[in-house]
Amino acid sequence: MGAKKICNGSGDVEEAGDGELAAETYHTSSISVDLSLPLPAMTPRIIELCKDLFKEWSRLDDSRFSVQTVSGGITNLLLKVTVKEESGSDVSVTVRLYGPNTDYVINRDRELLAIKYLSAAGFGAKLLGVFSNGMVQSFINARTLEPADFKNEKIAGEIAKQLNKFHQVNVRGPKEPQLWNDIFKFYEKASALQFDDTGKQSIYDTISFKEIHNEILEIKELTGLLNAPEVFAHNDLLSGNIMLNETEGRLYFIDFEYGSYNYRGYDIGNHFNEYAGYNCDYSQYPSKMEQYHFFRHYLQPEKPDEVSEKDLETLYVESNTFMLASHLYWALWALIQARMSPITFDYIGYFFLRYGEYKKQKENVCSLARSFLARSGLGSRPA
Repeated sequence: MGAKKICNGSGDVEEAGDGELAAETYHTSSISVDLSLPLPAMTPRIIELCKDLFKEWSRLDDSRFSVQTVSGGITNLLLKVTVKEESGSDVSVTVRLYGPNTDYVINRDRELLAIKYLSAAGFGAKLLGVFSNGMVQSFINARTLEPADFKNEKIAGEIAKQLNKFHQVNVRGPKEPQLWNDIFKFYEKASALQFDDTGKQSIYDTISFKEIHNEILEIKELTGLLNAPEVFAHNDLLSGNIMLNETEGRLYFIDFEYGSYNYRGYDIGNHFNEYAGYNCDYSQYPSKMEQYHFFRHYLQPEKPDEVSEKDLETLYVESNTFMLASHLYWALWALIQARMSPITFDYIGYFFLRYGEYKKQKENVCSLARSFLARSGLGSRPA
């Protein structure tokens, strides 16, 4: 096979060697959009942005553009822009506006690198344009899942199959797992915060960061003994980042802003934590039977009934041990967001919910992992 063209971080084209997917090109604009504006005031700026990014729209009258809110999560704002082109046909795109200060916890360069390769591999929406504080992607005609959807066996099985394919995508760049680098970076930032709100500061002052640091070191050592496969992971497979076109029966993974090379078990264990939703109802955490159903479709998508008990147990221990790391990651993330994010959400309360669940589950999960390691002869310390 000959070389392919790959779009690098600046939008330029470079050569790709054999075995690599060709990443897609995209348009760029220096325009920024004020996220704090109400939609009517924001709309003219969104239209200006679209005209700047897509030259075929630059001469269209503003009346041909309509802008509506798709969703507003606790990080980003999604807008749907529909344009009536000169041909008379309607074309829709999604404009994603980054939440203020999200660069503090998200590596945007890493995200852009990943999204091009993932899009070329058929995941998520196609990347069409990048601007000062956001990106434009093709519009996906599908509904966003709810946490309750994870309990549907058919949907859970399809998520597992998609995740198997996702983990096989080769994204250019460093291949080292980023989990512990990211957690330690979050720890450094979270342990050095100062709040203007005296109420928040007094609650923050009750947190023992020495204890948290010791917990991080312990779970890092334990998971390191599991020899978990390293893959390109989504790292944020909550219900809001999975969409379903029910007519076609097709699932879409979206929003790769936390994507990186990571441990297989972390991506799965983190997903299992998201059965609880934002309100952290951990009674919804998947049972062992539900997890085994997921593992079968992940490990052998075409022949799920042929997965061995040994492989099921290995992934069960791996995913549930890394589930603890997921709680530590998002607990520290929440503290940073409590200081940096202007979005109305009880981030400090979220920290205590995640860290509280970590402490509740730790003893049983660590006991499970150590027993498995002893039986498997994997209990020695890594070099």
